Amino acid sequence: MEPEAGPVLYQKLRVWEPSLESEEEEEEISEQLIPDASGPHDSSGNKPGRLPGAWAQLVATLLLLTVGFSLAVRQLCSSGASPGALGAGAPPASGHSHRPGVYHHGAIISPAVPSLTAAECSRLGRELFVAGGNIVDAGVGAALCLAVVHPHTTGLGATYWGLFHNSSSGNSTALTSGPARTLAPGLGLPSALPALHMLHTHFGRLPWPHLLVGPISLAQKGFLVDTSLASALAAQDTKGLCPLLCHANGTPLGPGTRVTNTKLAAVLHKASLAPTPDLSGDALLSLLAEDLGLEGPSVGPRPTLEPALQLPVPQGILFTTPSPSAGPELLELLEASLQSPGPSPAPCPALLQAAVAPGSSVLATVDSGGSVLLLTSSLNSSFGSGHLSPSTGVLLSNLVAESAAGAWACPLIFRRISDDTEVDVLGLVASGTPAAARVTTHALLSHLARPQTPDLQGPTESPRACGQGTLLRVAAHSEHAHVSSAPSGCCPFQGF
Repeated sequence: MEPEAGPVLYQKLRVWEPSLESEEEEEEISEQLIPDASGPHDSSGNKPGRLPGAWAQLVATLLLLTVGFSLAVRQLCSSGASPGALGAGAPPASGHSHRPGVYHHGAIISPAVPSLTAAECSRLGRELFVAGGNIVDAGVGAALCLAVVHPHTTGLGATYWGLFHNSSSGNSTALTSGPARTLAPGLGLPSALPALHMLHTHFGRLPWPHLLVGPISLAQKGFLVDTSLASALAAQDTKGLCPLLCHANGTPLGPGTRVTNTKLAAVLHKASLAPTPDLSGDALLSLLAEDLGLEGPSVGPRPTLEPALQLPVPQGILFTTPSPSAGPELLELLEASLQSPGPSPAPCPALLQAAVAPGSSVLATVDSGGSVLLLTSSLNSSFGSGHLSPSTGVLLSNLVAESAAGAWACPLIFRRISDDTEVDVLGLVASGTPAAARVTTHALLSHLARPQTPDLQGPTESPRACGQGTLLRVAAHSEHAHVSSAPSGCCPFQGF
């Protein structure tokens, strides 16, 4: 039996494939233990060393049964996965288990209508965990998956922000995309590939191509339209989205329809071979320039990794992303609320009036050692600009130079100072509302106002988020990973 996995250490490691090692060991054992049915022959054709008659057959049969049973037990003991219900983790070796949402090693959660397609991205993240990856591998792989199956909220044309807390070093790092830039009139310059590639290059463990295998397969072989995507299509002018997301008569696709995006699969394949973040973005920009009749690809945005903003508070330390995201606004709201008299949380903020709520997507990963990755991305509105690049299968955003980019991005990580409270590290990220900073503020204040008692049954799930939208919550406590969401049950999660 393999030893139980411990906390993930964020460093570059040589990749190994447990399945290949296991198969080679089993073949070697079989060759050593299972004799040739005919037995060794001498030059005269006699078969020395065999028992006569039925006794030889009986011994051989018993030996085969013993070896088969031994290998079966070994396989069951070494397996780390089970085909249980969505979000259910494999029973740990210790023999005890927890309700869905609490895991021994790591977990991932992303907002989508629970369906086969939506669950596919969380499942992909879990598979990267089990393959020896860390939370950055799982999060980036799932983000690329969502870029395929949820083109109305994210994609390769989107802008990304991220917040990564590394429990091994104690550092928190922000992934920043910088100000929005214009590719062509009304079309934003894509920054997803270089941003995700850079994050993985610095903190991932598995090879970059390994993360793109699942997304490439989904784009090439097809994915099912879920109700979230179908609802967005029904409310959208699909003129610029055909033929990818339309029937032959021009009507939008409905739930359960299978979609293939072979052009996007080809772009992802090229990105999987790119040795640097710049090249992964330049390959896409060159194709976009041809589509739009531009003289050459624009200078791509250069994402950066920099120390996260932090705010010490009596209970611990808060981390978020710098400007031009909404992180500074979030810290101002939290500081004012925590300094005001009275510990009770502020009421849910009223939904701000906006002509168009920013279309955004979020996901979160956590491991039991206390490392957290929060990713948030946006096309600025549903389907962004509505312009589908024919050569790449990518929907471009309408985040241009004049846009107030980042108002939807304010991921928050809270790390406690003491070691004997309910949650050691907490991550919060909201989407789907223009009041994301206020929603996150309310969620943290509500958490701090609750009595802190040890509990391994998972974080309390709020029945709804403030206003409209989704709030993801991940936490690490007592060597367990916890995930939940508001509204409760909105988002597929996987762990182990």
